Amino acid sequence: MNTLVLRSAIVAALGGLLFGFDTAVISGTNKALVAEYNLSDFWLGFTVATALIGTICGAATVGPPVDRYGRKLVLFVIGILYFVSAVGSGLATDWYTFMFMRFIGGVGVGAASVVAPIYTAEVAPPANRGRLVGLVQFNIVLGILLAYVSNFIIAQIFTNDVAWRWMFGVEAVPAAVFFFLLFTVPESPRWLCSVGRWDQGRDVLQRLTTSHEEAEFELKEIRQALEADQAAKAAKFFTPEHRKIILLAFTIAAFNQLSGINAVLYYAPTIFESAGASQDSAFLQSAAIGLVNLIATMAALVVIDRFGRRKLMLVGSLGYLVSLGGLAAVFFLYQGHFSGFSSLLVLIGLVVFIAAHAFGQGAVIWVFISEIFPNRIRGRGQSLGSLTHWVFAAVVSWTFPALAGALGGGMTFLLFALCMVGQLFWVLKVMPETKGIPLEEMERKLGLTTLK
Repeated sequence: MNTLVLRSAIVAALGGLLFGFDTAVISGTNKALVAEYNLSDFWLGFTVATALIGTICGAATVGPPVDRYGRKLVLFVIGILYFVSAVGSGLATDWYTFMFMRFIGGVGVGAASVVAPIYTAEVAPPANRGRLVGLVQFNIVLGILLAYVSNFIIAQIFTNDVAWRWMFGVEAVPAAVFFFLLFTVPESPRWLCSVGRWDQGRDVLQRLTTSHEEAEFELKEIRQALEADQAAKAAKFFTPEHRKIILLAFTIAAFNQLSGINAVLYYAPTIFESAGASQDSAFLQSAAIGLVNLIATMAALVVIDRFGRRKLMLVGSLGYLVSLGGLAAVFFLYQGHFSGFSSLLVLIGLVVFIAAHAFGQGAVIWVFISEIFPNRIRGRGQSLGSLTHWVFAAVVSWTFPALAGALGGGMTFLLFALCMVGQLFWVLKVMPETKGIPLEEMERKLGLTTLK
């Protein structure tokens, strides 16, 4: 593989790593934030959700600037947002400043969730595109693990009143590294060609490919793709013919968050402490959750094209029901007299839960959404799925502390389990299999053959 291609993909994937780190790092600071800013359960949830609101804004608005100013320039801006958010969150002297800093970090996360995969796909040759784009998803999960490990280490070094500031501030280091590494990679050749800079696009392709012939072939593909994009702009999105696939995308994205995954990622140490674990043990157990998340994601990426999307979703749905049902039972049984044993049971339940998510929904959602939409509306379909995902993520993260406080952990996990009963029914009765089906045949399979 061309070394420039590999370096460019790794740099873009570092943006994904920061994405994962930024979203999970707050999990270790919840208790300190409540004490620092005197937050109720409701306002703690809102504080955690602030970054997710920024994520929604970033994902929803990044399209025009990334098309007008280029992928690389927007990645530079994302690096700056990460850096400013990390330093600002760590140094914030009041709640409003802290909220603003987390919001702009969320804008960076939302933008990165769109731009990093696009940039990687556009600099990678077709033979390596799938693996290199998958590197972004792998690094998101790796970033979550690193956030948990970083929180644990910092908690051992600093006292509680300042440790939370370092947990946020340490992200400034990889953010700065990401920013400066961007100077070593090229702009996307597809974007250069899309704005009429064909000579520059050809020059970049010469550097990204191994021969003149390969560069010219890629240039021809770009030209054809741009022509197809122009035709796609005329296609309407919200039509009766598209109703089925729009509902499929909306439903899988909604179920993804109704499992409670972001509640677990953002509140893992709090959950462990509420079940009887010490603070140090809670941070260490959270790191174990992050490691399982990484391993299960890797396993799913290996087998997804062999087993198919529905089988992974089926395994994940059953794992959700076992784990969420078990967690609800533990909280019902031990409420008021938690111990080290109950903490162990919660750890086992959350390990099964995170493995079920990573192997099922976590691996399938974006692949499935990208496959069910025809090329002419695929970009808008991806945007719909992403927007649905982040809106539900914000709602679940916001309401979780208040729900757990009012109803107790047992009832809260039971509600998530009931939602996953709905997902299991949807997988068995509604979800189509998309493994190995050409996109043209996919249109016929899903009843889209009336589209022009």
